[in-house]
Amino acid sequence: MLSLFASISIASAAFTGAFLSGIFGMAGGQIVLAVLLYFLPVSAAMTMFSALMFSGGAWRAILWRKHIDWSIAVRYIAGSVLGMGLMLLILFVPSKPVVYLGLGLTPFLGDMLPKKWRPDITKRGMGFLCGFIAMILQIAVGGAGNVLDMFFQNSPLTRYAIVATKAFTLLFSQLMRFLYFGVAALEGGENLPVELLFICVLLTFAGGTAAVGLLKRLTDDSFRKWTKWLIYGMSLIYVARGLWLLWTGEY
Repeated sequence: MLSLFASISIASAAFTGAFLSGIFGMAGGQIVLAVLLYFLPVSAAMTMFSALMFSGGAWRAILWRKHIDWSIAVRYIAGSVLGMGLMLLILFVPSKPVVYLGLGLTPFLGDMLPKKWRPDITKRGMGFLCGFIAMILQIAVGGAGNVLDMFFQNSPLTRYAIVATKAFTLLFSQLMRFLYFGVAALEGGENLPVELLFICVLLTFAGGTAAVGLLKRLTDDSFRKWTKWLIYGMSLIYVARGLWLLWTGEY
């Protein structure tokens, strides 16, 4: 059973994460996952994380539904289906250091690519490729937010289209990851705090709603600037945490 401190920490992360994701379409999930991994085993943390991200993404998709790029969404989901099929054959559950290091290093590796090779979600074939890669990373390292952001940040889409389309495209990934790790949690005897999960879902709705006004005040340029710095900041935290776990062996 989780302590009061752990429950308050997770609930606070759920609201904060939904608020940040409601503004930038990312970063919030990284905070939520980091807190969940600190207090819960990997499979249970991933299951709860997926449920919260699905709830928050569905709410953002509803709030900004007029800005969803449906052609990108369809191609992304098609790639995700193929990626999920591959991962079901592998049945791999990562360790905590792998999750942290994978999430932390991905954006830096992406930025090392020549500018002309950097992915753009609006280009031909990129939506499918993004969905395929993102689904594999969702399972292999616990998340793909940074990779997804690389595809969207290099595109000409507006901030509204980025937030709305990302929110919708991730719904399938979150659902599949929930089922994947949910089964792993049950098989491993890991308990999920159901009551806390329900409270956190409500907090994700509140956080997403609170972010609407601030997103409207941003410009597309400031949106991309702040998103980039958030990606780098969270990535460094993940790398540091992953290296610490490897050093101490406490995972």
